[in-house]
Amino acid sequence: MKRQSSYSRDELIECGHGNLFGPGNAQLPLPPMLMMDRITNIKDDGGSYGNGEVVAELDISPELWFFDCHFENDPVMPGCLGLDAMWQLLGFFLGWKGYPGRGRARGGEIKFNGTVIPSAKKIIYELQISRVLDQRLKMGIADATMTVDGREIYRATNLRTVMTTSL
Repeated sequence: MKRQSSYSRDELIECGHGNLFGPGNAQLPLPPMLMMDRITNIKDDGGSYGNGEVVAELDISPELWFFDCHFENDPVMPGCLGLDAMWQLLGFFLGWKGYPGRGRARGGEIKFNGTVIPSAKKIIYELQISRVLDQRLKMGIADATMTVDGREIYRATNLRTVMTTSL
């Protein structure tokens, strides 16, 4: 696999089909659970901790599936979807680094300070990789933010994703 510094939506969907990192390795969920349209920057150095960073975006439109069901007459993006996007990106980072297995969320601390409504335009996710454990257990640890139209609304610390080869 050739490591790129950015990925289009079509490439992220190919990852969802298992075609980016190889069979049995990291996959993103397919739409509608894929919570990003593109990764604009991914690198394994730099960032706040010098261990890498990931930046991704999701374009918001009133037609997104969750606005119709969460909540009637009060549409907002479920907070768990933004958090899941951050875990998705951390698992993608580990696959991109070449670690075998599939990513599984393992926790973190999160603060919600706002919501995404149908009139919003763009979400930006930023992960600062604080540590990668490369022992028997393969784990990524990151701090992450989610901004909507330039305003930070979610902040996660010690976000953790592990790579597992068991189903």
